[in-house]
Amino acid sequence: MASRAVPHLMTLADLSVPQIKRLLLHSHHLKSISTPWLLPQGSISQKKMSRLRLPSQSLFNKTIALLFSKRSTRTRLAAETGAALLGGRALFLGKEDIQLGVNETPRDTARVVGGMCQGIFARVGEHEEIEELAKYSPVPVLNALSSLWHPTQILADLLTLHEHAHLFAPPPSSESGDPSKKPSTKPSSGPLPDLRPLTIAYVGDSANVLHDMLVTYPRLGHTLRVASPPEPKYRAPQAVWDRVVELGCDKGIWWGADPKEAVQGADVVVTDTWISMGQEAEKEERLKAFAGYQVTEELCREGGANPNWQFMHCLPRKPHEVDDEVFYGPRSLVFPEADNRKWTIMAAFDLLFGKWDISAGDAEVPKKK
Repeated sequence: MASRAVPHLMTLADLSVPQIKRLLLHSHHLKSISTPWLLPQGSISQKKMSRLRLPSQSLFNKTIALLFSKRSTRTRLAAETGAALLGGRALFLGKEDIQLGVNETPRDTARVVGGMCQGIFARVGEHEEIEELAKYSPVPVLNALSSLWHPTQILADLLTLHEHAHLFAPPPSSESGDPSKKPSTKPSSGPLPDLRPLTIAYVGDSANVLHDMLVTYPRLGHTLRVASPPEPKYRAPQAVWDRVVELGCDKGIWWGADPKEAVQGADVVVTDTWISMGQEAEKEERLKAFAGYQVTEELCREGGANPNWQFMHCLPRKPHEVDDEVFYGPRSLVFPEADNRKWTIMAAFDLLFGKWDISAGDAEVPKKK
């Protein structure tokens, strides 16, 4: 029997559209069947309890190594709780816990960790670090965050948008009242709702979260409008833009320097940190460069965002990026978005680490040139 190629996932640019959709559908499925098990005992009738099904147990007796050289809240929580629901264990290995980067190379670390664990979820600094881990690992490697890409965040964002698709549906013609009044944000039960093509505005630095947006949203039929300062350091690196062009996503992207122009017609407004981990010495310079980029009701009103625009942020958030009125207000999807990190990472763990099968029928994975 021929040996199977080890599947890795560095960015959503590595996946076809059917594969991305499969991950989203699987995330929704795992969330639906897992959530009842997490409710307090006695809150579900015996009849309903008898119909409950366990989620996939593909990680039973398996261990996933969390190689984290950077701090994490949502990603770590999602990985540890998701692995447990799949019957496995997540083993946290911080930069102070192992020899990686001190007395041992990524190549040797990948082989040793991969010899004892069944998957590696790596949160690193430079993207080259995770590429080297994947090159030598005998088990799948999933990117938990690198300098260039953050695929699991965009999966969570997409799941959140689909669950709240009703917020973007055109109101009935007979409906009257305040058009900015937000309907209930409670996601609908049942199948994952379809999502109409959206205009998504991103206001901020060109960092890993935006990079996976650039190679994903246009392929799903959405339009991206991006505002960042004009200096090259705040624009997409060439390695990222090459993937954007390779996938034909550049046709669905507008990019400028004016945040008000970026939010024109926006259904969703997104921002992220302006000062990533490792950039603390540039704080004063960056705050000056991003003056006027704070997401506010005034900015989106003056820029002509859709009246019922919604807000997203990957967290952690700082007030200079978005004010409290938006962040804690009725437009904000940031906490459902954070919750969904668990279900999308769980789905990636199941398909990548547990089953080594992230395919989608006959879909082909885009090849990196």
